[in-house]
Amino acid sequence: MPALAAHLGTAARLSVKADAWTGLGLGGNKVRKLEYELAPPRLQGITDLVTGGGPHSNHCRVTAAAAARLGLGCTLVVNGEPDDERRGNARLHRLLGARIVTVADRVDRDWAMTEEADRIGAGGGRALVVPIGASTARGALGYVHALVELHTEAGKARPSIFTSSSSGGTLAGLILGCAILGWRPGLVGVSADETAAHVKETATGLAVSAARLLQDGDGRALVSRVLEVAEAVITTDDFVGPGYGNATPESDEAIALFGARAGVILDPVYTGKAAAAMIAWIRDGRIREGDHAIFLHTGGHPALFR
Repeated sequence: MPALAAHLGTAARLSVKADAWTGLGLGGNKVRKLEYELAPPRLQGITDLVTGGGPHSNHCRVTAAAAARLGLGCTLVVNGEPDDERRGNARLHRLLGARIVTVADRVDRDWAMTEEADRIGAGGGRALVVPIGASTARGALGYVHALVELHTEAGKARPSIFTSSSSGGTLAGLILGCAILGWRPGLVGVSADETAAHVKETATGLAVSAARLLQDGDGRALVSRVLEVAEAVITTDDFVGPGYGNATPESDEAIALFGARAGVILDPVYTGKAAAAMIAWIRDGRIREGDHAIFLHTGGHPALFR
């Protein structure tokens, strides 16, 4: 992003890892996670996918797209009604053929997902329940692959990698990938909603669980390296603002700058806030001349149209 760097007055190298364009259902980080959650052996005998999220959930959108491509039914349990179901991800959920079940609150989603899976089973089908966000130990393996790609793409540099973080799966995969490769970039997880401590704790726990999936026995050597990497990860909740899904002046500016100076479309829920953090680091001198800052774009641009 040389034009953005010039506008910000920095001699640092600025790059985007374009995971907003991962190809399925308008892309985003959920595609990499679902590659593992929906691995062929797990789909044997499955007729339907069931998952949940908010009425404009990116994860629900990509899960519905995956179900459509695989010829499976899809039920989405969403908390609350959208202001207008003809806009944003709410519209895409419906265009992708998903059945929408509405519950009153976030805490109601898990039991409703189980209830829907039971309903499908009673009708002769078999449902796979995909945890919200696909932020599981298995799903985190998708971001081990992303980290390997970043390692190759960054060359000899030790970059700072900025990513939005909420349910922790993306950051967990990056942590595990660093532990496997012995690479130590600066990982910065920018919260979209939770406290910085919660984000770090959740991502660390998922990374440890994912490491154990890859190891015979208890995988203590790899787990030890995961914990070492996780200790150095920086998480911040300084850019959450009024709360989840609420734009801030900083995120609005970041969206405008990435659009006008890099041709990159961000969203106000996740990536706008992560980009605001990266811009703040550049302005306060934490990203200096000769440094390389990589923005890991996790998708979500339909939120601009909700």
